Amino acid sequence: MKKLLIVYHTRGVKTTQLAEAVQRGAGAEPGVEVRLMRCAEAEPQDVLDSDALVLGTPENFGYMSGMMKDFLERIFYECEGKIEGLPWALLVSAGQDGTGAITSVERIVTGLRLKKVRDPILALKEVTPQVVTECEELGAALAAGLALGIY
Repeated sequence: MKKLLIVYHTRGVKTTQLAEAVQRGAGAEPGVEVRLMRCAEAEPQDVLDSDALVLGTPENFGYMSGMMKDFLERIFYECEGKIEGLPWALLVSAGQDGTGAITSVERIVTGLRLKKVRDPILALKEVTPQVVTECEELGAALAAGLALGIY
């Protein structure tokens, strides 16, 4: 059984909507277990046990959320050198332009040497039906790729 891990943080509903859309998109693929976890709950072993990773964060003060940063700090050294090439994607809900949140997450993930499977999905000011569809398609594509052994 392949495992897709979705780790997100939100104080509102937007990032949850993005993460749940990825989960919905991935959920129909047989042979793929999809886990949706908040940053505070996720541990290094959850990442080590996964075959793909999706991160979701709001843009807070032009940066990723503090809880996402906490999660990445908690997993970094335990996962470093052990998850190279792990496929990953990023979801950002932003009130500004999302650039700071995207850049800050990508900078850290670059140190883990993960394989980015697509450009970040950005919900700018609101979660539109188009953004929800993009998230569902991301989930479906990741799950299919895992099931077929592409990832």
